[in-house]
Parts: sequence; structure tokens; C-alpha cells
Amino acid sequence: MPLITYLTQIQIEDGARRLLAAECERVGIKKPLIVTDAGVRAAGVLQQVLDALPADLRGAVYDGTPPNPNEAAVREAVALFQKHGCDGLIAVGGGSSIDCAKGAAIAARHPGPLKTYATIEGGAALITDACVPLIAVPTTAGTGSEVARGAIVILDDGRKVGFHSWHLLPKAAICDPELTLKLPPLLTAATGMDAIAHCMETFMAPPYNPPADGIALDGLGRGWAHIERATRDGQDRDARLQMMSTSAQGALAFQKGLGCVHSLSHSLGGVNPKLHHGTLNAMFLPAVIRFNAEAESMRKDRRLERMAQAMGLADGAEVPDAVRSMSQRLGLPGGLAAMGVQQEWFDRIIEGALADHCHKTNPRIATAQDYRAMLEGSM
Repeated sequence: MPLITYLTQIQIEDGARRLLAAECERVGIKKPLIVTDAGVRAAGVLQQVLDALPADLRGAVYDGTPPNPNEAAVREAVALFQKHGCDGLIAVGGGSSIDCAKGAAIAARHPGPLKTYATIEGGAALITDACVPLIAVPTTAGTGSEVARGAIVILDDGRKVGFHSWHLLPKAAICDPELTLKLPPLLTAATGMDAIAHCMETFMAPPYNPPADGIALDGLGRGWAHIERATRDGQDRDARLQMMSTSAQGALAFQKGLGCVHSLSHSLGGVNPKLHHGTLNAMFLPAVIRFNAEAESMRKDRRLERMAQAMGLADGAEVPDAVRSMSQRLGLPGGLAAMGVQQEWFDRIIEGALADHCHKTNPRIATAQDYRAMLEGSM
């Protein structure tokens, strides 16, 4: 029967970072490794978090997380963790830093290469409660990794794969919208569309999980109503709060499953790690929604119509074009071609999409030909 689990403790409000020390004490972290990236440090956001911590918790800092976390970065973080005798992890950043920390949480306490624990390798059951405890402090409103049991990491062999276990779930999520106030407009737009994509795709996924559906639909409504405000005026605190909630809600919901949008974006992100995951999701959404619409006649719960209602649209048929129009208004690329994607990459992208863990939870199971058509429609 379906399993419905919500376990993360979430602190969400302006200034929530002041609660970080108390959460470390509750979790039992006394000597953390702080995992972040150079951009978060340069923007002064890391310092905002450090200033909220007492001196004894301002431990070693690893700031080498790349835009798409990889196995090499995980190894570097683990080496620093062990060098300083750390007993916990605090991830400060977007999904990349949080996922890098999750990779380190596995690798620091489990033997063998990281790929052993990848979901598509059958490794999820091998991840145990030996994982290093983790607290996540998101600085973007996008991936929702702070409340999710999964991580996406590029392996040494070039595959961009998922790792999934309830042992990877952060012990606490410190969601402080003030930490997103300095986020540039385009990154606000790209991460915001990532959050919206999570809400939409998990709502379309067929597994039975009514709580996830309700959370996703509410998150979609919040995100759709506030993403333009947050992008246009980064100091709009209410819009920033609503987008941070959308991000968390999308990830709380997507334990139910995602679909072809993420199969494609995971695979393409492995082919070219420089491409931003949230932007790719925005590019793929219209074509995937059109593909999924053909399954609507076999479902009685009117998924497209309910999404349209949450978005303030008159009809479900308007949803794909509305998503494309929103991306354009936000200043995101007009398609994959504008991002430098080449048609000669298609075979590799399709191969990866068919093997991705999100492939089987799409409402229509896509063939290689279907994926090719979605890629062509997203160019």
C-alpha cells in the first residue's frame, strides 16, 4: 500500500537562522562541517548564518560545491569533515550545497564508492542510519532539498543520479526568507520555476498520496501568484516568504514521485553540468504537460483543470502556453537552443532519461520516440 511520511522539522520565518544553534543542540551536533559554495560566501549570506551561531559552532567550512554537485566535491567535503573531527553537517546554500552535504553524509559513514548507494544501482536500501546528521539552511527558493529524502549528484562516470533514503532527510530545515533577499533576478526566476515544476509534476504523477496532492496544489498557487513579484523586487519580503514555502511544499510533495520533466533535466544536466536544473525544468514543462494531457481522458480527477484553477486560468488546455509565457516574462531563455543544447546530444539525453528514477512515475510512460519529440518541442 502507499507509504505517506512527513518527518522533517521545519522552521520558516524571517530571521529563522537565529534558531540554528538550538536545532544543533536538539540534534546533537557539536562540531559541524558547514557545506556551502563560493557564491554564497561572496554574497555575504554565509556570514549571516555564521553570525547567528556561537563561536563553538562556527566549525570548518567547505565552500567548493559546484553548480551541479559531483562526486569529487563530496570527497573533498568528507576529507575536511574527517580532518576536523566533525560530528554533523550544516548545509548553507541552494540545492547544490544541500545535495553535496547529503552525499557527504553517506560517504563519510558508508564504505565503497558513492555509486554503490545510487537509487538506479539498487543502493537505496544500503543507506543506513549511520548517515551523518544534517541541518539544511536554504538560500534559494527552488529545489526544496532541505525537506527531501533525496539528493542528485554527478558521479565520476558522468551520470547524474539520485540517492534516496529517509536517513538523508535533514534533521531540521531552517527556512529564512531573509537569506534570499540578495538573490539576483534571473536566479530567483530559475529557482522559482524549479519549485513550481516540482509542484506541478508531482501533482500530475499517478501514485496515490492525497496529502502530497494538496500540498503541491497549494504550493503551485502560491508560487504562480508570487514568482513575478519576487523576481521584479527582490526585497519584497512577502513574495520571498511565499516562494520559500512553495519550494518546501514542492519537495514535501514530491516523495510521491516526479516524471518526464525531471528525467530529461537530470539526464541533460549530466551531459552538460553547466546547465541550470531549474531553468531546464522550465524549458521542459510545456512539452511534458502536453504529452501528459493525452492521459487525462483516462483519469477522473481532472488534474490539468485543477492546476489551471490554482494558476487562475480558465481551462486546462491553457496551462502549457501559460508556463512558457511565464518563463518569457521572467527573462528565462526561449528554449533549449538558447541554452546551447545541441541536437546531436539527443541520443545521450534519451538514454539517460529512460534510466532515470523519475521515468516510471510519469502519468504516461514515455518511449525513446516520445522523449525525442519532447526534446524537439522544447528547443
